[in-house]
Amino acid sequence: MSHTVFTPRAIDHLVLPVVDLETSRDRLSRLGFTVAADASHPFGTENACVFFADDTYLEPLAVGSREDCLEAQRKGNVFVARDQAFRFRRGEGLSAIVVKSDDARADDAHFRDEGQSAGRLLEFSRQFRFPDGRTAEGSFRLAFAADLRAPDFFAFACERVNPIPADRGALIVHANGAAGLRRIVLVEENPSDFQYLLEMVLDQRDVTAHSFGISVEASNASVDALTPEGFSAHYAMDLVQSERGLLGAAVVISVVDLGVTEACLAANGVGYHKAGARLVVAPEKGQGVTFAFEELK
Repeated sequence: MSHTVFTPRAIDHLVLPVVDLETSRDRLSRLGFTVAADASHPFGTENACVFFADDTYLEPLAVGSREDCLEAQRKGNVFVARDQAFRFRRGEGLSAIVVKSDDARADDAHFRDEGQSAGRLLEFSRQFRFPDGRTAEGSFRLAFAADLRAPDFFAFACERVNPIPADRGALIVHANGAAGLRRIVLVEENPSDFQYLLEMVLDQRDVTAHSFGISVEASNASVDALTPEGFSAHYAMDLVQSERGLLGAAVVISVVDLGVTEACLAANGVGYHKAGARLVVAPEKGQGVTFAFEELK
């Protein structure tokens, strides 16, 4: 299949493995996010998502049924297998970047052709509950990509076969003023070693290289792969990496007014620091990964 025309893809959501949904809901609420109702997958995992007005979302993911997860993993479910491996090695964090797809089967074939498939296509359906009690069934098809040199990070293309109605109303209004995803930050000693995986997943060959790493623009956000020094310089935090491989380091959220965000964090007793024009919140249980807030320009 020829992929000569590159149209940068859109980020759909990010997967954030967390210790449990109750802890995550409490922590994310304190950060000023509105958290959707708990929802279960048919293969043992469960989530409590944070939806944004830009049609992206965060997926805090927990294990609802260990038995169902183990059974799914035995049957070759890549999503569950990668999640189980991430939990074993890292506990909490940012494990996956997900891009929107119109044709996950074609994506799966492309990932295989490029030698970057992470395993079998996954199809499933699940119920979605709206705040007013209405329910809808969403069906999804996922195609997975990964690099064996990076055991703690993967990506997948998500096709909404039967999309859930998009009017999320009150769920996209956040006390901290969050408007959407601005950037996803990964860390690795030599980021360009993983340039090809990011280029392929995002369908973007225009990569910006700089002294601290690389930046690849999706159509709706930036994916930055930084050296540990680069992460420290941009976010005023140290990230110690004992081994090689891409590691999810931070989620950067765009907000309308940083003053509103700061007031919200302060009122909820959430510790933060300033790094340039950003507010940065270090990881805590249930949050998984560093969060940073940038004002929309």
